[in-house]
Amino acid sequence: MTDADGFSLRSVAAGPPATPILRDVTVDIPAAGITVIVGPSGSGKSTLLRLLNRLDDPLGGEVRWHGEPLDSIAPQALRRQVATVFQRPPLFPGSVLDNFRVADPDVDADRAVHVMAHVGLDPALLNRAASALSGGEAQRMCVARALLTRPRVLLADEPTAALDLDARLAIEALARQLADEGLAVVWVSHDTEQLRRLADHVLAIVGGAVAAFGHLADLDASDDAVVRRLVGAPEPGERS
Repeated sequence: MTDADGFSLRSVAAGPPATPILRDVTVDIPAAGITVIVGPSGSGKSTLLRLLNRLDDPLGGEVRWHGEPLDSIAPQALRRQVATVFQRPPLFPGSVLDNFRVADPDVDADRAVHVMAHVGLDPALLNRAASALSGGEAQRMCVARALLTRPRVLLADEPTAALDLDARLAIEALARQLADEGLAVVWVSHDTEQLRRLADHVLAIVGGAVAAFGHLADLDASDDAVVRRLVGAPEPGERS
């Protein structure tokens, strides 16, 4: 992969200046499939994700998006290409349609219904108050809202952590569908079972540094016991 194919981080440090959370991170994140970021609590997973849409800027080093330095792209313009879904869906006052109009003020009911159907959300909910949605419905609405800007990549920061199993699996299935349709997904997770269901690529962050990056099979075979534990690698005798 070249640095024109997705996100490219070179010698990146981020976090509080006195105590950076990320230190000397160099990695290329593909603009295809689902890349799952995994690591212990406090290792810098969410910090790294926030760099990718300029919710934070690095202390040092450089982040590029399709070959272009991120700091040369206006944040609002970047976030139309790089959408984000958070653990707790941010809901705006009003209906589902009102929420969609936060992303696209010109969206009409026909397009809104189309994008709702695309994410498996009942179009009958279009005029329901967003605050009345279930957790799974609210997360689907936020994905639909993000898609209205026609992004090239979707960042997801533990988007299913607060959901029950059925809703979690439904959002995972939606992520896989979107990735198969060509939308790159970068997904932070602490759930090894979810990682093993979803990941096309895995980025392991330990202590603010890249511990490993590659396909799941590569990390399963790592010499680093911490990496193997983070990805839930089977014991040697359990591997097929």
